[in-house]
Amino acid sequence: MTYVLEDEHKKGLCARLARVEGQLRGLQRLLQADTDPEKTAQQMAAARKALDKAFFAFVTTLIAEGQFTAAEVSELLIRFA
Repeated sequence: MTYVLEDEHKKGLCARLARVEGQLRGLQRLLQADTDPEKTAQQMAAARKALDKAFFAFVTTLIAEGQFTAAEVSELLIRFA
């Protein structure tokens, strides 16, 4: 079974993940710099939300490309969302 088929979808998902990666590197810098805990927590929450959005964009892509049945998508969401 394949996953993301269309190159445009792959590029979009990879771009989202690259932004999350940048946020995580920024969080590491905040921790190293002993930044205010509230600011660090806020940035952690933002990174978590960005990763959640990437997950749901991934699921949407799988649905749009027609690779999974409704039952398979439901199982994926139950297990990981």
